[in-house]
This record gives sequence, C-alpha cells and structure tokens, in this order.
Amino acid sequence: MGHQTNIDENRRERMRPLSVLLIEDSALIRRSLVEAIDASGELRVDAWADTPEDAILLLASKVFDAVIVDLQLKSGSGVEVLAYLRESGMIESTFAAVLTNHALPAYRERCLQYGVRHFFDKSMEFDRVLDALHVYARGMGG
Repeated sequence: MGHQTNIDENRRERMRPLSVLLIEDSALIRRSLVEAIDASGELRVDAWADTPEDAILLLASKVFDAVIVDLQLKSGSGVEVLAYLRESGMIESTFAAVLTNHALPAYRERCLQYGVRHFFDKSMEFDRVLDALHVYARGMGG
C-alpha cells in the first residue's frame, strides 16, 4: 500500500498545477473562481485581469495553460482578448473558456468563430467551467 502512495506522490510532484489566467471584472466572482480552481490542486490561477488591455499584456508576457474570459469587462470586451488569442495562434494551444452573463446565441456563435470551444452561462453553468478545466488538466497530466 505504501509503495503505491510513493508512485502517486512522485506523479503529483511532476505534475505542476496548470496555470490559469482569469479575465473577470467582478471581485466577488473572481474570488469564487480562484478558490474553486486553486482548491483542486490540478490548476492554479496565476494572474487575473479586469480589462482586455491588461489581459493582453499578461498573455503577451507569460504562457498560460488556460484562460477564462468574461465578455463584459470593466472597460471594453472579452471579445478583444479572444481576437488576440486567435491572431497570436494561442487559441490552438490554450484552453479558452468564456464565462458570461450574456449567454445569448449570437455571443456563443461569435465566440465559436474565434475558436473558443467552451462557452458557459455564469448564472447557470458556473460549475461546468470548473468541470471542463479539470477534464483538460487531467488530459494534460495523463
């Protein structure tokens, strides 16, 4: 039994938590997401931004495994961030999820055009973004 634990511990040490950039302008929602994401041990919120400009500066300066984008930000829109992810080619190698209160079909369609495969309604699908992140993390680690 103890031998098995050592193998699991070794695997866990090799697997650093995946790095998440959270783009969200509500401090309350940001706190909830950070707590939920960090609690798993598989992922860690390494940075956050509440404007598209700050988010793009972060994306340009550091590599993140995953990006969670709110569409309505303090100034501007998360769509600007999605455009940057697509233009820079990062959308191919980064888990990108949109979590928004504006989950209208037109927004969903627009996000799909930018290559985003995960689109969640903040009011009803909050946990689904966490589920999708964990599925992604396990895929990366295994």
